[in-house]
Amino acid sequence: MPAARIKPRSRKPHAVSPSANPQAGSLLAAPGPAPAANRRSGIRFSLYPTPYTLFLPSGAPTLPRQIFATKSIDKLITESELPEHALKKTLGPVSLTALGIGIVIGSGIFTVIGTAIGGNPAATASWSESPVIDLVWGALHHTSGVVAGRPGAGPALVVSLVLVATVCALTGLCYAELASMIPIAGSAYTYTYATMGELVAWIIGWDLILEYAFANMSVSVGFAAHLVDLLDWLGIHLSPKWLSPAYLPLGLQDLAGKDIYAPGLHFGFDIPAFLIVLILTVVLVLGIRESARTNNVMVLIKIGAILTFVFFGISFIHPANYHPFSPNGWSGVLAGGSIIFFTYIGFDAVSTASEECKQPQRDVPIGIIATLIVCTILYAGVSIVLTGLVNWQSVAGDGAPVVNALKRAALLPGAHRLHWVRLAVLFGALLGMISSIMVGQYGQARIWFAMSRDRLLPTAFSNVHPRFRTPAFATIIAGILVAIPSGLFDVGTLAEMSNIGTLFAFVLVSIGVVVLRYRQPERPRGFRVPLGPIIPILSILCCILLMAGLPTRTWIRFFVWLAIGLVVYVFYSRKRSEFYEGNP
Repeated sequence: MPAARIKPRSRKPHAVSPSANPQAGSLLAAPGPAPAANRRSGIRFSLYPTPYTLFLPSGAPTLPRQIFATKSIDKLITESELPEHALKKTLGPVSLTALGIGIVIGSGIFTVIGTAIGGNPAATASWSESPVIDLVWGALHHTSGVVAGRPGAGPALVVSLVLVATVCALTGLCYAELASMIPIAGSAYTYTYATMGELVAWIIGWDLILEYAFANMSVSVGFAAHLVDLLDWLGIHLSPKWLSPAYLPLGLQDLAGKDIYAPGLHFGFDIPAFLIVLILTVVLVLGIRESARTNNVMVLIKIGAILTFVFFGISFIHPANYHPFSPNGWSGVLAGGSIIFFTYIGFDAVSTASEECKQPQRDVPIGIIATLIVCTILYAGVSIVLTGLVNWQSVAGDGAPVVNALKRAALLPGAHRLHWVRLAVLFGALLGMISSIMVGQYGQARIWFAMSRDRLLPTAFSNVHPRFRTPAFATIIAGILVAIPSGLFDVGTLAEMSNIGTLFAFVLVSIGVVVLRYRQPERPRGFRVPLGPIIPILSILCCILLMAGLPTRTWIRFFVWLAIGLVVYVFYSRKRSEFYEGNP
């Protein structure tokens, strides 16, 4: 596909000629004359229809022109309807809401909530383990700001959840507007390609690969921990060597606090976490309709398990466990919100399913908003009961905090009925995490599918199975790459990496709303974010605040991942792009 035609600038400023192919992108003329004071030789380049002008030297390489090239929304929709890339349209508002609840509830309420409450304590203070906001606050007050590990929210996690719900409400509205305008697989990646250009789209696509992968790994580890608990309930005791991750930063202890494994690496592999990912990969290859029906049933069972825990657990709350309410102050509240935020990746998962919706302009906003309301209520209930049931420090690093809290409480006088409640919650939790992993793997494969369809990844990732009409190759590769690390790492380490990716994606989605409001105000929107740019800007600021609650090492790993992605883009993906000069 030819690139936009560029002419050298003469003494009188003039506009760039439009592209010979109107579908090649949006590299069109910028309105208005060039600044008179600028005497450099070069060309004028702009992203239509913004008034901004970028001057490049004569003979400039095509890279600067390519990285700012945006895709036409109409073209994106047309390409998605081509027979060789078309996906089945089978989902309605109920199935979409179930998809969102499936990943939000399963990934956090049974697993990461313990890490958010108890934190990730360390014996010595380290800048790499300290949240960025503590280091910044310390610098402003002329102190080091270094803390010993990431602080937990304690019983104040309910405050963290209010903060998270507020941020998610703001971001969810932004997702709803973009999804109603661009009902295409790829979610944040597709939105940024249509608003901010190819380079930003690649960065967010690369980020979403990280986000989904680490979220699914953390839930897989939580699933294995709950399976071990179920075997324990049945009186079956197997070697922990093959039932726990190889890396345990806090070690592994029994109920009496005795060390099974010391902190650090040990010889072993989490086989249940590995196998569950592979099994669900096969289910997803078979088809989304079958997967969606299965997920709907599992979500209902999961909600029933949560309500059972809240109803029975509330009778065994000890008010003394709520003191101190906020043991680590606002630093702990922010860190708790940051660590549990990744569970709201469900918003992104709902939008990735836009292309398989019967009426995406109506159903996607409903699915996103309904997911937020239901999940916030359930999270708050579990947080209040869990922190009242056991001491907040006892759940730190626990991959199965809810069922293990019931196990401890069942040993108390008069609490024998919690033994059976624990079984019911275990059953619901296992099914809940299965649905969460399935939705996460579904979303990740659709990201790879969308990037491949745009020629930024190998063509094999956008091939659709001739019988099942699913991106089989992308689904299988995503399953393998998630399954192996799931057997090696602990839930806290994996969740931190997913969190920063989720928040970064939410920031770019919010920016995308503002950009499209300015550049394409006339385009029909099935849903509009109220109050103009105020809500997207608040969403951006709140997401950055939560990112600051993550440890410094997480930021470093995130930037390393992005740097690797840029290398892949420069030396491979950009040369396959339709905007690359010389490509048909």
